[in-house]
Amino acid sequence: MKRLVLAGVTVATVLGVAMSANAQSGDGQCVRTQFLRNHTVGDNHTLYFDYDGRDVVKLTTSGNCLAAVTSSDPIVLKDRSAGQICKPIDWDIRVRGIPCMVTGMTKLTPAEVAALPKGKRP
Repeated sequence: MKRLVLAGVTVATVLGVAMSANAQSGDGQCVRTQFLRNHTVGDNHTLYFDYDGRDVVKLTTSGNCLAAVTSSDPIVLKDRSAGQICKPIDWDIRVRGIPCMVTGMTKLTPAEVAALPKGKRP
């Protein structure tokens, strides 16, 4: 099983395995997680991912898996989808070993990215 670890601006490998996967925006388009370059934590239920330096993908989670998490904490993404993540249920994210259920995903418009508070833009 492949895994992707995102910490700050670093994309690292877990257990020396090369990483590759895909993610999707809320508009029905699948995107490749290999292009996820950075993440920031918006709040207890929101993650923002820089996608290839051109777009921002917003993930909404249920529960409190992001409580007390900072943007420098590693996010582990397991590739269980054969390279395609095309809906929120396909994400398998863990923070500090705690699984996060993704309930929503959206590719932000340029205006929405510009409106993000300072320090929240990945």
